[in-house]
Amino acid sequence: MTFKDLDAWKYARLLVKEIYELSKHFPDDEKFGLTNQIRRAAVSIPSNIAEGYGRKHKKEVIQFLSIANASINEVETQLILAEDLNYINQILTIRTNENLIDLRKTLNGYIKYIENRKT
Repeated sequence: MTFKDLDAWKYARLLVKEIYELSKHFPDDEKFGLTNQIRRAAVSIPSNIAEGYGRKHKKEVIQFLSIANASINEVETQLILAEDLNYINQILTIRTNENLIDLRKTLNGYIKYIENRKT
């Protein structure tokens, strides 16, 4: 098994694609602002899941998974801001937030699994 087999990583990878598609419609003057920020936050989610998977100690694994979880919150906040600024409509925000909720539940389940693991 590798990190690519983890459901949390798979969902996070799909979220990155969704965020890139959604943010390419942001205004050009946001290229180095919100567009860049939301994309970086989204990319950090599967990246930290993968990095955590590669760590040997449970504490380190949980640390990287917690960072991924924090990035989910960051993406959620940036989506709300994008909606506030009328860059995206509420329907897109709701759909993407549902995906974020599913990802968060899956990631939290994986964290609990790691916490309860004997080694």
